[in-house]
Amino acid sequence: MIKVYGIKNCDTVKKALKWLADNQITHQLHDYRVDGLNTAWLEQAEQAFGWEALVNKRSTTWRNLDQAVKNSLDRATALQVLIEQPTLIKRPIILQDGKALIGFNEAEYKDVFNK
Repeated sequence: MIKVYGIKNCDTVKKALKWLADNQITHQLHDYRVDGLNTAWLEQAEQAFGWEALVNKRSTTWRNLDQAVKNSLDRATALQVLIEQPTLIKRPIILQDGKALIGFNEAEYKDVFNK
């Protein structure tokens, strides 16, 4: 079973979940808001994608973030802010069984899932 990390009301997450369902790929949503966020998982995601890619600079959370925090982001502070405000994490994320996907791109999903 593929675990999809994100937020259930995110349109991009909805697209990814629909694509997985349409392609008969068993999956489960891990909603950051409901299920929480594990520091070890976040560090694994950072190793796979880099902290810059994890920060969703198009989000409302980013726009509302204090400018001083935005200006001082580095790996350590970014990971701390992402733990405190998981809605700032780009989504969806799939990170298991040798698969590493961030965001939803149908062509990438087809390639990774051989569809």
